[in-house]
Amino acid sequence: MTDRIMNHKILGTIQPELVPFRWNGEIIHGAEGESLAAALLANGIRTLRRHEKDGKPRGIYCNIGHCSECRVTVNGERNQRACLTPVEKGMDVEQQTELPHLVKGDDAHV
Repeated sequence: MTDRIMNHKILGTIQPELVPFRWNGEIIHGAEGESLAAALLANGIRTLRRHEKDGKPRGIYCNIGHCSECRVTVNGERNQRACLTPVEKGMDVEQQTELPHLVKGDDAHV
């Protein structure tokens, strides 16, 4: 189901409680409280969004909340950083394709 460390050299056996959540409509599992980024990576998901202008895949870059490359929509709320958002049972997460902020006077959506 997931590709995660379950036996650590120093910490020993790790048995996280995995909870279901949705990624683009598909039910996957993550450890409750871990970052969405970590849970998505553990499920083999590397592309978290596509660039708004050229469509190139974007994923985790800094993993500390500075770069915004991991922006996703969580429970309908846009522009959430997957690296800072903890996994919760039943949350609904989707890839984001819209620009994060519209320029004044620009009505076009990508």
